[in-house]
Amino acid sequence: MTVATSLIPGLEEIVRHGDPKRRADAAGRIADLFLRDAARLRPTHVQLFDEILVDLVPFAETIARVEIAERMSHLANAPPSLAGQLAREKEILVAGPILRRSPVLREHVLLEVAGIMGQDHLLAMSERASLSCDLTDIIVHRGDREVVRRTARNAGAAFSDNGYSELVRRAGGDGVLTLTVGQRADLPHARLKELLAGSLDVVRRRLFQLVGPERQAAIKMAMSTVAGAAESAEGSERDFLPAQRTILALHRAGNFGEAALLNFAKAHRYEESVAALSALSGIAIGMLDQLISGDRHDPILIVGKVAGLEWATVRALILLRLGRDRAPAPADIENARVNFGRLMPSTAERVVGFWKTRQPLF
Repeated sequence: MTVATSLIPGLEEIVRHGDPKRRADAAGRIADLFLRDAARLRPTHVQLFDEILVDLVPFAETIARVEIAERMSHLANAPPSLAGQLAREKEILVAGPILRRSPVLREHVLLEVAGIMGQDHLLAMSERASLSCDLTDIIVHRGDREVVRRTARNAGAAFSDNGYSELVRRAGGDGVLTLTVGQRADLPHARLKELLAGSLDVVRRRLFQLVGPERQAAIKMAMSTVAGAAESAEGSERDFLPAQRTILALHRAGNFGEAALLNFAKAHRYEESVAALSALSGIAIGMLDQLISGDRHDPILIVGKVAGLEWATVRALILLRLGRDRAPAPADIENARVNFGRLMPSTAERVVGFWKTRQPLF
């Protein structure tokens, strides 16, 4: 206390027995002293200031505490006990800056504040550069709509499986939250399926537009899985679930694309081919199953055009539709090739858009 004592005579007496006004005045002067020399202070000096300030700052006027909290919140070596004290204040103007960004605020203080304070404190915490799973578990459970939305938008926030489960549950009635959670790269595939299954079609389509190609593939995969599960429950004769797992494994390994679909079609692996085509086109597996197994191959041309497939892949799908024991007439294949080349992508998109309005998901 030597430095502070030299600047503020009688400091020890003020700390122990001074009246509130004298303590408040000392708090401001010592805080200024710390802030002026913070960059040069050793840890032992920081600890000394910490011990003094936690006794004096509570006596300062609100506006003074707000200023102290704001300035302390930016320091990497701010007094940690003082930071915790300020973070626990009911006055959000004082607690807010510390909760938003103080790098010295300890995890147990954050957890304590998250568990007992109101929405303003939770909202401030949602803006921190990083949030642990333990902390977000509390925030998404206690937070109101704005708090949860802000937390979900925080790229530095980590979520446990329970946390994501709660986010998905709350997103069921909140399209904005659905879009936010759906864009998180760390969202597990199983939770993505739940999120999309519980959202409106217009929200799913908007999410698909917002994300990049890799995320779009994951969304297509999730929706085809959801649709396939629904069709299986309705008594579909084919079991596409193993095929969907195969496609998902390829996607996770970075090996999924048109080449994989072509290989499946050439090998006459029907379920895998349909599941792959569903993931590439966004059309439900059940509908593709009906279209491909129909009497004409025109739907394959349309889906192939929308998915951006090469003719070789479209041809392999036509042969897959016919089966191993049937060979198409050369003229029919040539006619299909010409029609595929002439087919405008915009026309194919309109037809597929009509198909999708007839399917329950995506």
